[in-house]
Amino acid sequence: MLISGEVEHMATAGPGIFWLATLLFLLAYVVILSEKINKTKVALAGAGLMIVLSVVSQQEAFYSEHLGVDYNVIFLLIFMMILVGITSQSGVFEWTAVKLAKLAKGNPMTIMIYFVIFTAVASAFLDNVTTVLLVAPVTLFICDEQELDPTPFLIAEALSSNIGGTATLIGDPPNLLIGSKAQLGFNDFLFNLGPAVVVMMIALLITVRIFFAKKLVSDEAKRERIMKMDESKLIKDRSLVIKSCTVLGLTILGFCLHDLVHLQPATIAMMGAAALLLISKLDPHDILKEVEWPTVFFFIGLFILVGGVVKVGLISELSKFVINVTHPTEDNMFTTSIVMLWFSGVASAIVDNIPYVATMSPLVQDMANTVFHEGAHAAGALPVETLHHDVLSPVWWALALGSCLGGNGTAIGASANVIVLGIAERNGHKISFMKFAAYGLPVMIGTLIISTAYIVLRYYT
Repeated sequence: MLISGEVEHMATAGPGIFWLATLLFLLAYVVILSEKINKTKVALAGAGLMIVLSVVSQQEAFYSEHLGVDYNVIFLLIFMMILVGITSQSGVFEWTAVKLAKLAKGNPMTIMIYFVIFTAVASAFLDNVTTVLLVAPVTLFICDEQELDPTPFLIAEALSSNIGGTATLIGDPPNLLIGSKAQLGFNDFLFNLGPAVVVMMIALLITVRIFFAKKLVSDEAKRERIMKMDESKLIKDRSLVIKSCTVLGLTILGFCLHDLVHLQPATIAMMGAAALLLISKLDPHDILKEVEWPTVFFFIGLFILVGGVVKVGLISELSKFVINVTHPTEDNMFTTSIVMLWFSGVASAIVDNIPYVATMSPLVQDMANTVFHEGAHAAGALPVETLHHDVLSPVWWALALGSCLGGNGTAIGASANVIVLGIAERNGHKISFMKFAAYGLPVMIGTLIISTAYIVLRYYT
């Protein structure tokens, strides 16, 4: 239910407040894109101005389900970061990486294949940003031991993390936003996007072999160096390994069963984080320091910024434009789905896919409100039956696929890319924008083609 006066205010916003909110939103977007100022600072400043200038009230910003902060997303992010932060202190991720390198018998190409698969699977269940933070440093260590250029490994892992993260609700931040707006659960993402991701991962493995096979050469002595490594020394706390992996596994199981237990993913993650904090006996102060608070507050600011332009009607106007271009009906949204897929892919390669999806999700809601209810509802308060309508569902999946996969197109397309390139540069291996794009763009285009075929075959044949 909307808070008092919300619908009326949304319907009667004058041209002055409309343009004020629009200009404020666009300015914040441009500055975020420029990367001249930290995006968290920009989002929070923009959100503050939305409130101070009375575009949204403080009540709406912090308490409105449809215009304010989405606490389901915020708390799911925080609690998963706590879970993964504790798990990482056990050393299990480093142990896994060395184990994979030894399983590959020190062969660089095989190591890359194993690391790419591991990154994709981990990204689906831990989130891609966290995964690359854990995998990249270990990759640098392995490459240093074999005197290999880590650039191909790091690029391949960034691409893999974005593809793997597409498969689940928690795998990529854009999916969290879509899941919240569309009221879609963990199993919905896994069932609808998982098969496409498997196909795309097979294609990626073939692609990275073509891209990098000739660059990954090592001699027998270097391979033997890997085989002699003692991975057991990387385990810092065996008891914590058992505890953290058990709780993490149960939490993921809880996500899969959340429809049966009638608990939101954020609540399940909270219980997992609380349980692991209790049994790990680690100091909460130390654990909470490891949470990516800038990311959390970026989301908070972003929600309020987007809420402002939703309230004044900008999203509604954009929705009308999409309707005029793609002509969606209650019986068919094929053109809308395909346009959404490719537009999202291209847009997410140019701008960070998180603010892009934060803007587009309300647009899909507004479009659905117009098509199915002739605008009778508030766009943010549509019935679940509408949000999950068989005709509308492919549009949500097209938005998820396009935004997650489009992030592979450039170095700034996804947060995981930015983190990988930052780690590489800090370790003396600068990866230029153009170098990343040389590999990322072909992968992006290839996966969008696969996604197009998948959407057509699964939902329209």
